[in-house]
Amino acid sequence: MKMSLRRAGRSSLLLAVAFAAGCGTSNECPLGSCPLTDLHAKGDAEASAFMARYDQGPARAIETHPKETRLRDLRQLTFAGQNAEAYFSFEGDQLIFQSTRADLVADQIFTMDLAAGGLRLVSTGLGKTTCGYFLPGGRRILYASTHLDSPVPPAAPDPQKYGYVWKFNDGFDIFSAAPDGRDLRRLTSTPGYDAECTVSPDGKWIVFTSMRSGDLELWKMRTDGSDLTQLTHELGYDGGAFFTPDSRRIVYRGLTPAGGEQEAAYREMMQLGMWRPGPLELRIMDADGANKRTFLANGASNWAPFMLPDGERVIFSSNLHDTDPKNRNFDLYMIRVDGSGLERITWDEQFDGFPMVSPDGKFLVWAANRHGVRPRETNLFLAELAD
Repeated sequence: MKMSLRRAGRSSLLLAVAFAAGCGTSNECPLGSCPLTDLHAKGDAEASAFMARYDQGPARAIETHPKETRLRDLRQLTFAGQNAEAYFSFEGDQLIFQSTRADLVADQIFTMDLAAGGLRLVSTGLGKTTCGYFLPGGRRILYASTHLDSPVPPAAPDPQKYGYVWKFNDGFDIFSAAPDGRDLRRLTSTPGYDAECTVSPDGKWIVFTSMRSGDLELWKMRTDGSDLTQLTHELGYDGGAFFTPDSRRIVYRGLTPAGGEQEAAYREMMQLGMWRPGPLELRIMDADGANKRTFLANGASNWAPFMLPDGERVIFSSNLHDTDPKNRNFDLYMIRVDGSGLERITWDEQFDGFPMVSPDGKFLVWAANRHGVRPRETNLFLAELAD
């Protein structure tokens, strides 16, 4: 896998983006044309001028923390705004991620060619998006979006009223598209939050989080949206799921309220479509929902578990070293699914999260606040992962 991240030719790249990000004819958006569809009628100069605003330049080499001995050749991939949830293609040659940058007022989905450094906007530019993912073979992409609910992004919860909370907007549905953003197809339409979608390596299934039952549960469906199956049924937040490399199991984060006041508080927040971050366990189950078990429960907020290619170790984000959620000081850790071998990977004193290891196990990509120009600015980082 080449990782040179050279800057692609600006004119050819931006022209390709401008003509590639429109909606398709399947389940076409009833809101009419989106900003990117409108670009189809523009000339080369206008299209290039519009798309150039999203270009942040080539990757830069930066130093790691002295204790980050597993990380080598660290590079920063983005340089402004909010950038997160970067996931490798199954071929390891591209990333898909969400970003708020330039004139965007909410996250939209971009892809990045790791060999050429080419950047492409693949979502509509309307509403708010999250959780982009590739299908094997590069034949399609997935992401969740609110653009059919409203072209205006949903408002964030009032921090003065609710404090630091996660909001699960009802308007999120899951969409499939061609790699260039065309042929947009809606896969979910049930009222309630549908997002956090990832794909099995065999290309047969999508696992996702949904509130269609009134609680945050894990579901799976075929990549065309058929054969919908509920996988978790217990009260509590089950989400952030990934398949194991053999597609036979699923790792995820989970919280089961203990009852009494804790259960009452959880149910109250679910009525508001929100969750107040707190302790989260790491769990694993068979791909059909059987044989659920917890392999990490330490009182910390453990989340974003991703299975390494060896099928035995999981990399994840946790505030184990600083459990006050207000500090948002998360780092990356690694653990075996039998609960042994806990190891800290990152040591920066700010946020490190959303880790993913490349299919060949050689590279790690994640989102972090380190080296930000502004407080809590989140950027993407790539490093060789020493074993």
